[in-house]
Amino acid sequence: ISLMAAETTNYRTSFVPKSFLPSDRVFWLIFALQVKKDMKCSLNGLKKYIELSVNADQVAQMLTAIGLEVEGQENIQNIKGGLKGVVTGQVVTCTKHPDADKLSVTTVDIGLDEHQQIVCGAPNVAAGQKVLVATVGTTLYPSGGEPLTIKKAKIRGVESNGMICAADELGLGDDHSGTMVLPADTAVGLPASTLYEIYEDTLYEIALTPNRSDATCHLGVARDLYAYIRANV
Repeated sequence: ISLMAAETTNYRTSFVPKSFLPSDRVFWLIFALQVKKDMKCSLNGLKKYIELSVNADQVAQMLTAIGLEVEGQENIQNIKGGLKGVVTGQVVTCTKHPDADKLSVTTVDIGLDEHQQIVCGAPNVAAGQKVLVATVGTTLYPSGGEPLTIKKAKIRGVESNGMICAADELGLGDDHSGTMVLPADTAVGLPASTLYEIYEDTLYEIALTPNRSDATCHLGVARDLYAYIRANV
């Protein structure tokens, strides 16, 4: 790189001391061109400009291939876990647990051939309610708590196949006063995600060098990505 060539580009060189010898100024210009600046780029943001049929990991590989080095990648959700494995149900029967005053034994219709027996500790649970049920194998992300995977279990000697959930147990708020009761006309067996606006995205942390000012916005990144896909995919 020559000093003349460097100074005729659009790069800002005012930070280079004027009193430096030309060779010193070349050194600082080369150094500046190598300095990286992190930029956050959203996968959903890119999809506003181009259609992507590849997954998030493949997009990260493509970005790195076109000189936009992906140094980090994070999946984000407005409701962690996306309520996967949680369905709507109706409490068909509700009786007191034979060996625990504060527990109830319920049977719940979640749209399967057989009703599910679930032991519930919520004080407000009652027959006829429409509720949200975490099925066996579901991982919940409670508000302010550790992740919890629902397992088939025996609670005080009574089998329980799932969990009737409170709002905080689903990450939908802080209310732990009792079971979330849905409107009476809610259909049974629906994925809970259909009742709420679930937002999911992938954020890429891209290391930008000063010569890639074209990639400082989603439109610029999308344009480069589109060109790469046209040529290689």
